[in-house]
Amino acid sequence: MVELKERLIHQKSAVSMMNMNRKVSLHVATTTAAFFFMTSSLVRGQTAQTSPASMARGDEAMGFDQEKTTHHFKLLPDGGTIEISANDPSDVATREAIQRHVAKTAGMFAQGDFSIPMLVHKQAPPGVDMMKRLKGELSYTPENLPNGGRVQITTSNSEALNAVHDFLRFQIQEHKTGDSLADPRPAKRKHPANNLGKDAHPAPP
Repeated sequence: MVELKERLIHQKSAVSMMNMNRKVSLHVATTTAAFFFMTSSLVRGQTAQTSPASMARGDEAMGFDQEKTTHHFKLLPDGGTIEISANDPSDVATREAIQRHVAKTAGMFAQGDFSIPMLVHKQAPPGVDMMKRLKGELSYTPENLPNGGRVQITTSNSEALNAVHDFLRFQIQEHKTGDSLADPRPAKRKHPANNLGKDAHPAPP
C-alpha cells in the first residue's frame, strides 16, 4: 500500500514536471517568435527610411547608381562642401558620371536652381530660399577628386552662411552620412559684465 502511494506521488510529480516543461517551452517559443517579429519589423522600418523611391529619384536626378557611391557633406567656417565618391576606385563610369553631376550642380546652384535636391527629397531643403535670394553672395566651385568630385561652397555673408549650413545639415540627416552637424565657427567671446572699463584705452595725460 505504501509502495502504491509512493508510485502515485511519483507519477503526479512527473506529470507536474512535464506540464511545467511544456509551459516553459511555450513561453520560450512565444518570446522567440515575438523577438523575430519585432526584428523583422525594425528591418522593414529601416528599409522604409532608406526608401527605394528616394534612391530611384537620386539615380535619375544625378545620373549614377546611388548604391555605388558615398556622399559626404562638410560644414566649414566660410561655407561647406558636397562630396561624392565612387565606392569602387576602378569604377571609371561612375567616377566620370559623378564629375559631370558635380559640374552641373555647381552651375545650377550658382543660378539659384535647386531642382535636383528638391527632386531627390520631394521637398525644398532648409536654407534653399535664402540661398536663392542671396545667390550673388555665394560661390560654387566644382572640383574633380580621384574617385569622384565635390562642390566647394563659399560666402562671406553671414545670412548666406547660415543658410548653407542649414542646407548641408539637412543633407547629412537625409543621406545618413554621419558627418558632423556642429557649427564649425568659433564661439564668439562674450564681454564679461565685470570687465567694464578694463578694455578701455587710458585717457590722454
